[in-house]
Amino acid sequence: MAIEAVIFDWAGTTVDYGCFAPVQAFIEAFKEFGITPTEEEVRKPMGMLKHDHIETMMNMERIHNEWIRIHGKDFTAEDVDKVYEASEAGIFKILKDFAEPKPFVLETIEKLRQAGIKIGSTTGYTDDMMAIVVPKAAENGYTPDCWFSPNSVENLGRPYPYMIFKNMEKLKVTSVKNVVKVGDTVSDIKEGLAAGVTTVGVIEGSSIMGLSKETYEALAPEEQEKECRRVAQVYKETGADHIIRNMSELTTILL
Repeated sequence: MAIEAVIFDWAGTTVDYGCFAPVQAFIEAFKEFGITPTEEEVRKPMGMLKHDHIETMMNMERIHNEWIRIHGKDFTAEDVDKVYEASEAGIFKILKDFAEPKPFVLETIEKLRQAGIKIGSTTGYTDDMMAIVVPKAAENGYTPDCWFSPNSVENLGRPYPYMIFKNMEKLKVTSVKNVVKVGDTVSDIKEGLAAGVTTVGVIEGSSIMGLSKETYEALAPEEQEKECRRVAQVYKETGADHIIRNMSELTTILL
């Protein structure tokens, strides 16, 4: 496979081990409206455009029923906007603290670049959110060649393929056959499949796993293996072409 570009996700893939910034912001936003979502409910749509993520959560049966019980009526488009605005306000306060590159990311990026491979990226964050994340990640040593948020594609974020196509155009890639998408959510894999590129799911530090580095490393080896098998199964069922334990394994697939 003649790889021209690797397109990475951000939170949970290259930075923010465990993808905790959006989780924290979503939980606190819903609490403002009397509902405490579970972490599982928050993580299920992870990777989508954040507004779509909120709407998807509000359509979940338990949350939907809770909303009607608490507010005495079904939610409206305006209600979705209000919850989203609350989550956006919350995430802006904490994003700068969640831009640390994950283990092996910087070394892997360097090896890919040495091989002549371009580094692109897509995200579920908005441009305004990325205005915080990108420079902070750069301070920590991570700078992709380009990035695109849903704002750049008329808010048609994942699972639509358009952010990937924007990367390909910017990086002057000749074919989808020469592109790899790496991510940590179901939405990431679906985005890659929709674009017709090779997809790779990362297990450790992923949103699907949902554990901090400290919590994961404190698990007994058999518990770590159990968690890794669980996450791998999600990627398999979604249709990922490759599944890697952590970023150090990416170059063994591509180089």
